[in-house]
Amino acid sequence: MSILLLASRMDSASLNIYSELMDTEGWGEEVNMNHGMVSRHHSGLAEALLIEDLHIWADGIDTEHQSKTGREVDEVLVLSRHVSASETPAMTLHAIGVPGETPHGEIARSGGITGKVVPPSTMFGDLFRTMSRISIEKGLESDYDITLETTHHGPVLQKPTLYVEIGSTEDRWSDRIAARVWAETISECIGLDGGNPRSWQGSGDVMVGFGGGHYAPRHKAIIAQSDVWVGHLIANYAIPFDKMVGEEDPEEVWKHSVSVAIASTQEAFPGGRVFAHLDRKSFKGWQRSAMIEFLHELGVPVMRGKQILPP
Repeated sequence: MSILLLASRMDSASLNIYSELMDTEGWGEEVNMNHGMVSRHHSGLAEALLIEDLHIWADGIDTEHQSKTGREVDEVLVLSRHVSASETPAMTLHAIGVPGETPHGEIARSGGITGKVVPPSTMFGDLFRTMSRISIEKGLESDYDITLETTHHGPVLQKPTLYVEIGSTEDRWSDRIAARVWAETISECIGLDGGNPRSWQGSGDVMVGFGGGHYAPRHKAIIAQSDVWVGHLIANYAIPFDKMVGEEDPEEVWKHSVSVAIASTQEAFPGGRVFAHLDRKSFKGWQRSAMIEFLHELGVPVMRGKQILPP
């Protein structure tokens, strides 16, 4: 597997993580190319690309990189800052896309195309669990919220993608210890440190989470306590059951969100047994019943936490 690590000069946290990665062993000389500065790891497992523009607007950068370098990209990890209204310090990661926003097919406010999602990186679960462990080892659990997020924002890419982030203010974006956590996490999960990465081998159970808030606490608990593979996590706000004035039919919108989340996860995990986990308390009874019925129509089983977690 070959991973593209994407960083942006317009994002201070992105540059911070990029700098810490470049300080790990095995990276070759940085070479200026038309689409950015490129460095290749001697293992052949990853390349880093530093671009001038902000990454959320870098539509098609995965295929452009392939074209410019002649090297295959299997997945993309985007190094990024995290911003929140609460300014809570956070180490977080998430898949990308803009499900639930209408009308479909328009440029979204934070990049991406409304109604469209990008396949999630197969490393989602492993990255979260590894980052959590390393954060605790470095004593960051008292300084940062060790968390994950539901699917949101751009860019539009073809390859399975994940954002890895430091939040939520300038002093945190420049925190070198937090950036080192991500550098070590990425190196371990990809295998840049010489270890054996846990890579997708074409079989396994893959969870898609539906419901809950933006930080998906109930899905997070399942992922943290199991070794399940993880696809998209879709918040309630991206599964709209109520019609707003001038918007599309809500039934078509929520079903579309569910459908694209399942389909793109299946694309990222060929051969995987994709199942759904619902934050049941976040739905009204009739909404939950409608969700379960539609998922069954899609051939996707719905599992409860006690069925997923190890005994």
